[in-house]
Amino acid sequence: MTAVNPLAVLMPGFEGPTLPEWVARRLSEGMGGVCLFATNVESPSQLRELTAAIREANPRAVISIDEEGGDVSRLYQAQGSPFPGNALLGRLDDPAITRAVGAQVGWELREVGVNLTLAPDVDINTNVANPVIGVRSFGATPELVAAHGVAWTEGVQSTGVAANAKHFPGHGDTAQDSHVSLPTVDADLATLREREFLPFQAAIDAGVASLMSSHIMVPAIDAENPATFSHAILTDLLRGEMGFDGAIVSDALDMVGASGEIGIPAAAARALAAGCDLLCIGTKNTDAQMSEIVAAIEAALEAGTLSGERLQDASRRIGRLVDTTLDAPEVPAHLTRGAIPGLDTTALRAGFQMADAVAARLSQVTPGDVAWVRLEPAANIAVGPSPWGPFASGVTADAVVSPDSGLGSWSPAPKQTVIVVGKDNHRHAWAREAIDALRRFDPIVVDMGWPDLTAPYADIATFGASRFAGQALIEVLA
Repeated sequence: MTAVNPLAVLMPGFEGPTLPEWVARRLSEGMGGVCLFATNVESPSQLRELTAAIREANPRAVISIDEEGGDVSRLYQAQGSPFPGNALLGRLDDPAITRAVGAQVGWELREVGVNLTLAPDVDINTNVANPVIGVRSFGATPELVAAHGVAWTEGVQSTGVAANAKHFPGHGDTAQDSHVSLPTVDADLATLREREFLPFQAAIDAGVASLMSSHIMVPAIDAENPATFSHAILTDLLRGEMGFDGAIVSDALDMVGASGEIGIPAAAARALAAGCDLLCIGTKNTDAQMSEIVAAIEAALEAGTLSGERLQDASRRIGRLVDTTLDAPEVPAHLTRGAIPGLDTTALRAGFQMADAVAARLSQVTPGDVAWVRLEPAANIAVGPSPWGPFASGVTADAVVSPDSGLGSWSPAPKQTVIVVGKDNHRHAWAREAIDALRRFDPIVVDMGWPDLTAPYADIATFGASRFAGQALIEVLA
């Protein structure tokens, strides 16, 4: 049938801080790699032991992680990220700083044995209602996103860690989340070429090692198949027209946008046939799933819907991806984790948006006379549960409002300044209602997500909710 082991293109996830027996066995049998998540991370020393065990089972394994350096941070998910995040970097618009952030992320990943980060996100966030990209994007214009996507890629790859530009052909102009549905981008082809494709082309020209497919419909290119399953998008466009010769990594195949109707094994076979090389399977994967996926790939080979040459090509591209990470520079002997050379909270605050009237009010605020109201949306699936904003740095909320609980009868003490802090305030009816109810106290409203600056729900916009951004916000309010 083919000389290539179907396991070679699989990259599952697993639960816990130690390597399960079944994962070690599959790696020794030739499985291509693993994808690490927050459940796999307890400390740098533990993570080094885990990646060493993975490499003992398969010295050429791809060890990937979703470390975007901002709201999406697996290294720091338990504490909140010490990095600014893409939207803030785009607001600062200093490619040297963006490159430094990418390099810092790369060194920290190298230190713990990871060789592929599933970043940077080079989607253009043109839709303020986007529920899944938002502050993961560098901005709303193709030129800005392209410049910073290239800088971040150069930074991380200078450390010997492969980058992964995502989510091709562009997830920024959607109002749905592909984790839970199948979004559609309705732009015409001319718009896509001028907007969505530009940052990806820039990353390709800069030598990005891998790209990630997205589980979205783009009818202007393929009206029948999501991008992950589209030969027209991944092979004809990305490979043929745009000239990408690196590895194509699928977004997680356990997402509804990929396998919601057909299941993970069928999704794996279809993604391979379309042009994906390395298949990210998901999070809580099992040995039985690997057997089912291998069987589906072998059945597709037998039926002729997947060629042996395509499987061989995928395996070869994964090997080349690993090769790019082998001849790597030494990790600095005294690496300071979480510190970005040339960037502190004072410099970071230049990326905040603040009305002049609010700035004048802040000069009258006494830090001890502040009442904090925390608007707590459901955790973005891509971000996961993680401390965020000022609350990751020890600030205690005087009141917490969520989709399931309102303000009730809460009110501040006399003369207290009410600071309301949320994420994407304009997108949530319950958050808007809470802010409107608090108007009688003349609050200062902070949005640490991607704000709609035309709506009255962001007196201060931080364009990111990392712990670093939260520390900078505390200093602004102090």
